[in-house]
Amino acid sequence: MRHGRLGFGALLSIGAMAAGALVTAPTASAVTPETATISFDCGWFGSGTATLTATQDGTAATISLSTSAITSPVDLAANSVKSTLTLTKNGSGTTMFTGNANPAIPAGSDVSTGPLAGTVAAGDSLEAKSLQVVVFGVTATCTATSPQSPGPFVF
Repeated sequence: MRHGRLGFGALLSIGAMAAGALVTAPTASAVTPETATISFDCGWFGSGTATLTATQDGTAATISLSTSAITSPVDLAANSVKSTLTLTKNGSGTTMFTGNANPAIPAGSDVSTGPLAGTVAAGDSLEAKSLQVVVFGVTATCTATSPQSPGPFVF
């Protein structure tokens, strides 16, 4: 009988250690890829590539981007750029990520914006389609001219 108690106690200890290891293990990123690139044409504002970085926390997601398609003609204060990124959702619909967060941008520098906030569901596949940036009441509308590489964001 004593042998059974020792075995049960050992089993409990092993189970507790395994549970502790799971709690302290790092979590995997919920979105893949985390970073992608795409080309934009922004009309007379210019054209160029953009780097997009996505994160996810449950159904909340953010995308930050920096693009050489638009350069700032003047110094821009932090949080002065209003942006809307429209993405193709699951190949047919669309969804929008919006925000007015940006770092301070010196004159002549590429425009960076984000994090732009949106909502996702498990399995959503999102690919950038267009970007609208508003600075001092002037709107630049950019259209994607290439597929997102290495592919859409999958949440």
